[in-house]
Amino acid sequence: MDTDVLTGLAETIADQPRAEGVKAYRSEPARAHTFWHKGQVSAERRSVHFGHAPATIWLTGLSGAGKSTVAYALEKMLHDEGRSSYVLDGDNLRHHLNRDLGFSPADRKENIRRTAEVAKMMNEAGLMVIAALISPYREDREMAAAIIGAEQFIEVYVSTPGAVCEARDPKGLYAKARAGEIPAFTGISSPYEVPLLPALALDTGELTLEQATSALYRHLALRFRTKKK
Repeated sequence: MDTDVLTGLAETIADQPRAEGVKAYRSEPARAHTFWHKGQVSAERRSVHFGHAPATIWLTGLSGAGKSTVAYALEKMLHDEGRSSYVLDGDNLRHHLNRDLGFSPADRKENIRRTAEVAKMMNEAGLMVIAALISPYREDREMAAAIIGAEQFIEVYVSTPGAVCEARDPKGLYAKARAGEIPAFTGISSPYEVPLLPALALDTGELTLEQATSALYRHLALRFRTKKK
């Protein structure tokens, strides 16, 4: 799924009315008049074709924790080995598919729902997905897991401490939040709910990028069916 596709989806969604928050996107009556069409390519055939079972690595953690950096490093590692994967980065999605959403709890939930639905479709296509989003609320991450499916969803807590994230402040957001320029900033004026039972926890304040990426790769390798180059 390239940038043009994401932009097209964003424009379609942005044109829809939003009378009551995100409720405009949950039209049950419309769904009642649609029917599911089953394809002819099974999940097993896709797995054989790609050489691995699909999965979604869901990286959650504070801003500046290193989620995107690790996600793209892992994507490159997989690509270099000939494996099909794609990063769904929270900031990038807010430039396209989720550009009409803010940072209220309701909009954050819709942000996660849309991302999870895209990840699910990409998993159904046989791809490995690496989602990198703050996703601060446990309830929203549980929703993502329910959408994607327990077998495919792998929650990874990028556990870099807030003090380290703020010291890094690669985007200058913590400084703006401290100055009151950014309301509802996770870790400062909005809560972050730590995962209770993540599959992995990676503190990029202690681990090098290579170490963190390798840990994720080893976890994914359990799903590989064939060796690649």
